[in-house]
Amino acid sequence: MPRRPRMKLSGMPQHIVQRGINREPCFFAEEDYQCYLHWLWKSAADWRCDIHAYVLMTNHVHLLMTPRDENAIAKLMQSIGRRYVQYINHQYKCTGTLWEGRYKSSLIQAEDYLLACMRYIELNPVRAGIVEDPVHYPWSSYRTNGHGKPSEHLIQHPLYHALGKNEEERAADYRKLFRPQLEEEAIADIRQAINQSAPLGNDRFKDKVSVMTGVRRTLPKRGRPVREKSVGSEEQIEFGF
Repeated sequence: MPRRPRMKLSGMPQHIVQRGINREPCFFAEEDYQCYLHWLWKSAADWRCDIHAYVLMTNHVHLLMTPRDENAIAKLMQSIGRRYVQYINHQYKCTGTLWEGRYKSSLIQAEDYLLACMRYIELNPVRAGIVEDPVHYPWSSYRTNGHGKPSEHLIQHPLYHALGKNEEERAADYRKLFRPQLEEEAIADIRQAINQSAPLGNDRFKDKVSVMTGVRRTLPKRGRPVREKSVGSEEQIEFGF
């Protein structure tokens, strides 16, 4: 069966998810997370991608980034995947692949979904029951976006930058977004889009993306959002989604 073509556009944010094969762990020790981040920042600089948010979970990774070139994300993910798998195989004396097939990607309508997608990504450890507050999880962008921890690598999206006049105001306003729970409907929309590698936005945005990329993705109409029960089943307790 031929692979479905990716929807690729430069200058438009994308939500990226890559999972360990059979949802098995892809991080085993603190050094593994540090190694992955090292190659992430190196590859982002090499391939001209602006990273806005990320979380490294035990068995998968979420990234939110804007590529400056159409094929930049594919090159970035290929670069990280190759280098990190080599590191794991050498470190743990194993062979074979680490990742479950191709990474998934979803173009984001920034004005409606970018901040919600950032919250979705950085709240993964909370939904998984690992921490009660995202600030306590060290392998995400929340400490920078929500508390102003210096980072020479994260690039603020203009919508995040517009939250306040300075870093302190922006971080404070961003933290306010985390006080209410992320709506189940928003969670379902984000998950459906990433699982289908489809655009996340309104119908006009989806039509615009289809015209610009020459690729159409038609998502089934979703009924009422499922209750929290499905959140637990998808997140598989420890590992998040």
